[in-house]
Amino acid sequence: MKSTRDRILDTAERLFAEKGYDGVSIREITSEAKSNVASINYYFGNKKGLYLAVFKERMIERARKVQASFWKEIELYENPSAETIIRSLARAFLKSPFSERERILHHKLMAREVNRPGEAFKLFHSEVLKPFYDSLISLLEPHMKRGLTKQQKMLFVLSIMAQIINFHLARNMIISLTGKSYNGQFVDVLIENIVQFSLYGIKGRS
Repeated sequence: MKSTRDRILDTAERLFAEKGYDGVSIREITSEAKSNVASINYYFGNKKGLYLAVFKERMIERARKVQASFWKEIELYENPSAETIIRSLARAFLKSPFSERERILHHKLMAREVNRPGEAFKLFHSEVLKPFYDSLISLLEPHMKRGLTKQQKMLFVLSIMAQIINFHLARNMIISLTGKSYNGQFVDVLIENIVQFSLYGIKGRS
């Protein structure tokens, strides 16, 4: 049985994802979580504290688990090739262990925060995005053309991640356009497509 605190976090994440921060009241959250306003104040301080807790304990933790999966695979190689890095990266995201519900909630809430960046986005950026993307640049840098600027390197990594995020997020669109079921076998096809397309980009810059 989940604790009161976890019930509040689960309910808040769902409602914030569906309606946005301004569209949800504390009373709505407590009503659906079968809790009370005093519990919000006790565990999180206020509505803003609850929203930030959702990012810290749900959004950031999920992202870190995906990143940990990537690093676990990469650490098997002393000098991983660009192909290995990109394949491991795509596999970590497209074969993440999260449920469909978690995936949808995560992307809905992140989309809202990206469109209207606030303190939660700054937190996600400093704790997850910037360190991870910088580390990807360091990993892929030996495979890039010499003399590229920092911005060019970041844009290259962003291009790889854009493919991965799109294939992870736009599942229904991919199904409708390809006529394929989004199953393990087709995910393997998507991963190889990301790898080969990205390698062409690296070769074009080398």
